[in-house]
Amino acid sequence: MVLTFIYALLLVLGGVIGYLKAGSTMSLVMGVASGAAVAYCAMLENRKLGNQLILVIASGLLVFMGMRFYNSGKFMPAGLVTVMSAVIVVRSYMAL
Repeated sequence: MVLTFIYALLLVLGGVIGYLKAGSTMSLVMGVASGAAVAYCAMLENRKLGNQLILVIASGLLVFMGMRFYNSGKFMPAGLVTVMSAVIVVRSYMAL
């Protein structure tokens, strides 16, 4: 669970940093929204449902940010989110 909250925090911080450095409102909105959604799902009493939702969110980020990382070749921020999302996908899948 701690790893999931670290992931959520990194998503939020990434969105804020993207907004501050590049003025990207989309980064801010998506970073905060996805981070908050992951944190909320981690706190659900129904652990199975929470893990399923986290798996969906992390899988979506894995695909989207993985494509951005592949196209740009830059590790920050797309590569970091891709790696962290892959870890969370494996962890959530194993928890199910």
